[in-house]
Amino acid sequence: MRADAQRNAEKLRAAASELFQERGLQVPLKEIARRAGVSHGTLYNLFGTREALIDEVVTDLAAERLDAIAQRALAFEDAWDGFAFYIENICELQANDPAVADVVGGRYPGAERLMTVCGRTLATVERIVDRARQAGTLRPDFTSEDLVLILGANAHLARAAAESAPDAWRRAVAFQLDGLRTEAARRPLPVGPLTPQQVYEVSGSLNREP
Repeated sequence: MRADAQRNAEKLRAAASELFQERGLQVPLKEIARRAGVSHGTLYNLFGTREALIDEVVTDLAAERLDAIAQRALAFEDAWDGFAFYIENICELQANDPAVADVVGGRYPGAERLMTVCGRTLATVERIVDRARQAGTLRPDFTSEDLVLILGANAHLARAAAESAPDAWRRAVAFQLDGLRTEAARRPLPVGPLTPQQVYEVSGSLNREP
């Protein structure tokens, strides 16, 4: 890559990182090019697609933040405390970090490196959930697929209340966690858990822009 192209690529990475973290991964590419001080065509010539740009500037950041929360959750001696810590901190990321919020929602499956991070995160979530179920503190009918519903609802609430009630999500998550304790499971759930295909479809719908 020529020196001028390298400089433009660095400008685009910096601008994309700033805008993605400010507004999420759906920010128009033209705005990224404008902030970087290059043409829209230069962005496409250097990166080709939004997904390629996302992989360049978001994947490592998302991996660092998601892995840190997961490992701290698994380090709790009390499995329920670890489970609750994970839910609360992922929901906080959704409220305060638009880029990682979109990563949690799996909104860009074409970003291959990012999807690898998401797959690793899902495997860790299953460990966190299974650990709390085996300890007898998480209701036995809760599955890792049910987490899609919690995070999808939280993403919508966090966006809707960002200006008027930025901490409203904390109250909602507290209610949900109380309902997930074993002692709260007093009657069978009306329907079964989501299938993998339903998870894919529901996740896409819940994380679509209103």
